[in-house]
Amino acid sequence: MKKIIITLLGIYLNVLSYISPRAAGRLGVKLFCRPLRASIKDYHDKFLDTAEQFSFDHDGIRVQAYRWGNGRKKILFVHGWQSHSFRWKAYIDAFSKEDYTLYAFDAPGHGRSEGNFVSVPYYTQVILQLIASIGSLDGIVSHSLGSFSSLYAFYEQNNLPVSKLVLMAPPGEASDFIQFYRQTLGLTIRTVGFTLQQFEKRFGKPITFFSTPKFATAVHVPCLIIHDEDDLETSVRYSELIHQTIPASKFTRTKGIGHNLKSPAVVKEIVDFMNAPSPSLTVNGRETLAAI
Repeated sequence: MKKIIITLLGIYLNVLSYISPRAAGRLGVKLFCRPLRASIKDYHDKFLDTAEQFSFDHDGIRVQAYRWGNGRKKILFVHGWQSHSFRWKAYIDAFSKEDYTLYAFDAPGHGRSEGNFVSVPYYTQVILQLIASIGSLDGIVSHSLGSFSSLYAFYEQNNLPVSKLVLMAPPGEASDFIQFYRQTLGLTIRTVGFTLQQFEKRFGKPITFFSTPKFATAVHVPCLIIHDEDDLETSVRYSELIHQTIPASKFTRTKGIGHNLKSPAVVKEIVDFMNAPSPSLTVNGRETLAAI
């Protein structure tokens, strides 16, 4: 049934591109940026309810946020596409609540937050708003689309008050998602063209502008990059490019744990990186750690 609906949506968009190109483009952008909200299970709620919860408004959307601990050092966790803050449970459990104050939030259209739309520029503005509210951070730990948006935050705001950055399975080029989107819906080049026109009109930049290797040029803080060789969603080659770009970076290449990078060894790697007072980093970031 789901496949039939997707096929029919693609046919509708292709036909609409001849009837009303602008409407087809606007609908194309909405579909491109609309996540399928992952359900929240009882055990998710049980964990999330251990946090001190708060919310804030972004562009008329209520964003749900969480806080654990009361330590001097502060870390913000930024999840990926069609996920929510429960994905950070192992990390929240691993960090000392006496040493750290740990923040997470559900992106618009995700978890307990309102909305049904998210994109890299939109997600980035939410991140920047929350950082402005929290103040200086000792680190950001991010995954997938959250890594893309965190890199864009560094690119958008000079001297972002963040001391360390962790990128887990970062994507590379936003245009890669368009190719996947086109193939999934069976869209014509004409339909995709109108979608891209409306994307640029809405966000003020063409989709080709959004590139993690380019955004990485703005990062001048210690950075840990983790990517799995068997990741079927984002290519490990982009992490290699990001690693070559960020002067003070380390790259951990894992194998066999896929895109989600769910592994106690990954958790330990990140906790150790954040706990280190001054990470031992090779000049120009050419050191690669052994695979986990």
